[in-house]
Amino acid sequence: MPESGHPSIDREAAETLAIQALAFIAADSGRLGRFLALTGLDPARIRAQAQEPQFLAGVLDYLAGDDRLALEFARYAAIDPRHIAGACAALGGRRHERDLP
Repeated sequence: MPESGHPSIDREAAETLAIQALAFIAADSGRLGRFLALTGLDPARIRAQAQEPQFLAGVLDYLAGDDRLALEFARYAAIDPRHIAGACAALGGRRHERDLP
């Protein structure tokens, strides 16, 4: 594991995880509504942006910023929650303070 405390993940796996996270968010109207409200996006724009690495990093940043949501997604995806931060880093997203050693 890298010094940052989260597992290293390659870019392709990170994009796949981010798309899975986006599907997880979209599957629940409450989660999707909150995501749309905080990002200012509409569903059509999400579809257009979903291929962009920076947008995908933003989806993972959004998850990483909410511990409860991140843990819920990790259970859903059957992954270690630290993989969210690793995937975010692989896509050039922010580092969250709790990700630091």
